[in-house]
Amino acid sequence: MARSAATTAPALQKRDFKQALQGLARPRGLRCVTKRLARLRAGAPARGPPGEHDGRRTQRRTGRRPHLPRPEAAARRPHMRGGHSPPPFPAAAEAGTLRRRRGKMAAAVPAVGCVRAAAALLLGCCGAALASGVQDQAEQFFRSGHTNNWAVLVCTSRFWFNYRHVANTLSVYRSVKRLGIPDSHIVLMLADDMACNPRNPKPATVFSHKNMELNVYGDDVEVDYRGYEVTVENFLRVLTGRIPPSTPRSKRLLSDDRSNILIYMTGHGGNGFLKFQDSEEITNVELADAFEQMWQKRRYNELLFIIDTCQGASMYERFYSPNIMALASSQVGEDSLSHQPDLAIGVHLMDRYTFYVLEFLEEIHPASQTNMNDLFQVCPKSLCVSTPGHRTDLFQRDPQNVLITDFFGSVRKVEITTETISLDRDLAGFESKLPKDELATEPLKYAEQFPVAQIIHQKPKQKDWHPPGGFILGLWALIIMVFFKTYGIKHMKHIF
Repeated sequence: MARSAATTAPALQKRDFKQALQGLARPRGLRCVTKRLARLRAGAPARGPPGEHDGRRTQRRTGRRPHLPRPEAAARRPHMRGGHSPPPFPAAAEAGTLRRRRGKMAAAVPAVGCVRAAAALLLGCCGAALASGVQDQAEQFFRSGHTNNWAVLVCTSRFWFNYRHVANTLSVYRSVKRLGIPDSHIVLMLADDMACNPRNPKPATVFSHKNMELNVYGDDVEVDYRGYEVTVENFLRVLTGRIPPSTPRSKRLLSDDRSNILIYMTGHGGNGFLKFQDSEEITNVELADAFEQMWQKRRYNELLFIIDTCQGASMYERFYSPNIMALASSQVGEDSLSHQPDLAIGVHLMDRYTFYVLEFLEEIHPASQTNMNDLFQVCPKSLCVSTPGHRTDLFQRDPQNVLITDFFGSVRKVEITTETISLDRDLAGFESKLPKDELATEPLKYAEQFPVAQIIHQKPKQKDWHPPGGFILGLWALIIMVFFKTYGIKHMKHIF
């Protein structure tokens, strides 16, 4: 046994020396070799007690503390780790227990960190979702990018037989006013005053339907340019803003780069021109250049151009400015036809395209979500006889995302506040002094100003029958002729 122990000790020292030399191949290099040689000179094994060196190496590789063997188990296995085992006394057991607790705490710390990170990530995602939702609502509220609306409505025809053109313009005027555009933002140009024409059987009225129920002239029409003031020069000056300083504000188009403008024109036209009062005409090139000046001078954000005339599509062929959407009642080579003839007045009351556009607009309210694609389909060829056209290549937004009220309505920006606003105390005292009968009143409701939809779809009103002129005189003449033929002149003495 002594020989066996003597031969085992040098073998262990040789093995430890070899392990020390193998440290040169590891990244730790010379530092590790120096440590092991120092241990050999001191008569200790090169690797030290179990867990001292291997634990550090395991922790470097895996990032976790190794599972250390219990002292009792190490005492039973003296051959483990070079034959060295720590003495089995209580301090070693306490040290092992402390190491296990530290290991558990070290394992628990990353778990808590992961939970906190996951909670922070979840809160961040929820906050981002809420922020994106609020941003989407804000973009929905301000998606058109405009802050005010304007309308320029032009009737270019005069004389009584062009009654329908005045009715067209006044009908659109009533529709935009009903949807919220005030008179201060409407420039109305009428080339003739049909309401005061001597041929009008009902003075001070202009009707757009044969039922004669809706007077589109109304009681509060504000005509800005009338009669001979409606010229090509004045129209172009209104668009471009090149007007004399003495011109009142009611005759100015005071728009800016955040204005959506509706321009409606009606009259007699041809391929590439529109007549003004049968004395002059405006061409599609002049109109396109006027719109370009407006864009260069930042006078509009988006522009909707509607024209109801023969070969109306030729008027927007030359447009080249951005953010312009155009509609026409007929294509090149087609006529725009009239609608609703009236025998009492002797003329047609409206044009077909404007009649169906008006019928469509009467179903629109200020909060409507109807888009421009619906407006493109209001008058198919089966109804208009002509082929309506539209152009959207210059417009940046998709017409499906453009609301009708972006041009025919008025913008109402509302700021919502969560603060409590206290009313005036004097007002509260005044309400307390009022009798209960006056306070208990029915809530006010908005009434429909122009129920055109009901008027258009109802049947014509039955008129009282009256004999035509000369009917009574002819009847008496027939009776006298029958009397003379039957009795002759000799019986006249019995009558008188």
